[in-house]
Amino acid sequence: MKTFIRFFFKTVRVVLGPVVVLKETLTRPRGVVRIQAAQDKVNRQCKSLTLYQYKTCPFCSKVRQEMSRLSLNIQRIDAQPAGPDRQALLKGGGQAKVPCLKITDKAGKSEWLYDSDKIIAYLRERFVAA
Repeated sequence: MKTFIRFFFKTVRVVLGPVVVLKETLTRPRGVVRIQAAQDKVNRQCKSLTLYQYKTCPFCSKVRQEMSRLSLNIQRIDAQPAGPDRQALLKGGGQAKVPCLKITDKAGKSEWLYDSDKIIAYLRERFVAA
């Protein structure tokens, strides 16, 4: 039964994944336009952020849409395949759950923020006024 359930959800992902990506591409919002100095400041701040995501995850898509809306150039790491990126997410954040925003402060300490709504709230609070 467990094998059947895994097969079912893998099939759903394979079928619906391209739909999620297509929808995101077609509905990508226009980004905020800032003066160059302000955008440079935002870009520098974004260097301390990393989004761990799956390309076909609808919750990750929601966060990427908000990143586009806010004109944020945040590094994105696909943590779906098993490998060093997924292990870094599991080791640093404690869960292999996405989306996850890794926030690194100036001292090099990292905070791992899970849940798309919390990530979006954080990004809006930090960058809307920028």
